[in-house]
Amino acid sequence: MRSLDTMPQGVARNLLGVLADIDDTITTDGRLTPEAYAAMARIQSAGLLMIPITGRPAGWCDHIARMWPVDGVVGENGAFYFKYDHTQQKFLSHFVVSGVEAEHNRDKLKQITERVLSEVPGSALASDQPYRVADIAIDFCEDVEALPREAVDKIVDIMTAEGLTAKVSSIHVNGWFGDYDKLTMTRTLIKECFSIDIEQARERFVFVGDSPNDQPMFKFFPHAVGVANLMNFADRLEDRPAYVTVGEGGVGFAELADALISARSDATV
Repeated sequence: MRSLDTMPQGVARNLLGVLADIDDTITTDGRLTPEAYAAMARIQSAGLLMIPITGRPAGWCDHIARMWPVDGVVGENGAFYFKYDHTQQKFLSHFVVSGVEAEHNRDKLKQITERVLSEVPGSALASDQPYRVADIAIDFCEDVEALPREAVDKIVDIMTAEGLTAKVSSIHVNGWFGDYDKLTMTRTLIKECFSIDIEQARERFVFVGDSPNDQPMFKFFPHAVGVANLMNFADRLEDRPAYVTVGEGGVGFAELADALISARSDATV
């Protein structure tokens, strides 16, 4: 990975949008800082799409789509997208799993959760679980004392053995039925809402993230960026971003926003 200041200015000048993980990428120590929120607004004001791509639940993403300075949001690691059209006052959504199928999966996910909690002491169901529609989230450090790597690996192993796709974020292990991920739903959102073929435009988007569940995005986008705390997972990354920020979390996200906006401003002088 190269330092962010080595990104060619031509990349920023040609961008269509910024895609960003939320936890420990836009947020810092579990909080959305004024600097990071302002960075999202400045990205939009610069004429770029601003789209969070997160593992957080549907209930949170409804609020994010409506209230944050964003152009849409992908949630639960690709289970859905939401977009709120403020001009028409219309809420748009797309789900991978139908309501009927999600209801069918709920009992099985509950059983898997009970197994995880019984076999991995110290783990807990994530506090945002009541707002989820398609997955389970097991907390290993957000509201519980941080578990060792071995315990996190055991959670992944149990989920996988039960037939789930399991992904590790900076705070949770998420598990769901299906082979979708952050990238598959990002493709759908960009095509359906903005009529952009992401396969043809991958060099015109920057993705920024911080953990192993961001790897499909790191691999796909040639100008992907990691905030500095990504290095906490260096030994777990097969696919790494091209660039890394100096700052961690929201500080690094604001650093990226500054760099992109400065390069675009220079082009208009």
